[in-house]
Amino acid sequence: MNQIKTVGIISKPKIAQAAEIVSGLLQWLEARGIQPRCDEQTAQYAGINEFYSREQLPDGTDLIIVLGGDGTLLSAARVVAGRDIPLFAVNLGHLGFLTSIQLDDLYPTLEQVLQGEPRIGHRAMVACELLRNGETIGSYCALNDVVITKSELARMIDLDAWVGDHFVAAYKADGLIIATPTGSTAYSLSAGGPVIFPTVAAFCITPICPHMLTNRPVIVPDNRVIKILNHGAEGTFLTIDGQVGEPLHPGDYIVCRASPNAIHLIRPPKALFFDVLREKLKWGER
Repeated sequence: MNQIKTVGIISKPKIAQAAEIVSGLLQWLEARGIQPRCDEQTAQYAGINEFYSREQLPDGTDLIIVLGGDGTLLSAARVVAGRDIPLFAVNLGHLGFLTSIQLDDLYPTLEQVLQGEPRIGHRAMVACELLRNGETIGSYCALNDVVITKSELARMIDLDAWVGDHFVAAYKADGLIIATPTGSTAYSLSAGGPVIFPTVAAFCITPICPHMLTNRPVIVPDNRVIKILNHGAEGTFLTIDGQVGEPLHPGDYIVCRASPNAIHLIRPPKALFFDVLREKLKWGER
């Protein structure tokens, strides 16, 4: 990594002891000659008036610190996508699959980053286009997943899926998940999908409560394009990382492919992927 001169900070709302955490972090950075840039929530915690929108925050920064949980990181990842800016994610949430740096390790791990010794994991993203009547009406980039689902009162939805030129299946289900390896431990896992090692070049197509119990998750290489046709009536939604999206119309196509963007995630020195799985999923220790 290049010398770090400017650091952006993105914070989750309603963090316990947030004012103390943010104040200490700002002092630590400034004592080392590093210029901090705060998003609006971080500025509120710090009691200052100067802040940047999340969209503007990455401009000119060498590192972005995320204080929160996995949801905060997903939001930050979409903002940073396409920029060579590492994310330093501190777990102040609940589960923390992605935000694996604990608060006690904040300053020791930051010190290692400043000394040019970070462990960086590269996480692939999925690009998604929404096509309606042959025109692209929406383009998105997701770190976890692209999900087509029904509203609370809607019936099961009808979807056709292709991988490349090959027809996969006609699904009647509550929805369908296109998950990255990173997203394999999120919604897809809850829906019965497999855990995929982060560096595997693949997507997982996971049906949500399918009518046909023989419909199972399918892992496909990420150099194939996944195309979904929505036959469903009103009440079908497209969501990106569970945070943004829009309603779908009958005849809409959702096209997913490997994104040229990736996220560079700084990892704690001793936390390996299977260590995180054992901790978070309560797998047995030896």
